Amino acid sequence: MKWLELLTVAGATLVAAVTVVVLYSLGVRLTAIAGDAEQSSPRLTRSLAILCFGLCGLAVLYGLYLIIPYFSK
Repeated sequence: MKWLELLTVAGATLVAAVTVVVLYSLGVRLTAIAGDAEQSSPRLTRSLAILCFGLCGLAVLYGLYLIIPYFSK
């Protein structure tokens, strides 16, 4: 078995999973902050939240592109 390739795939999977979770969590937190009444710029905060959700969705779509053989031909 090729152990280096196994460790490479495991590391890439860990980094990708942490990235998706952090982006989603940050988007949820920014959405909650934007809903506060005393927030000075809710439009900027909500825009950053939408950006985080969009990047999270792009990461998921890229993962699906890599997994589904029909798209990678």
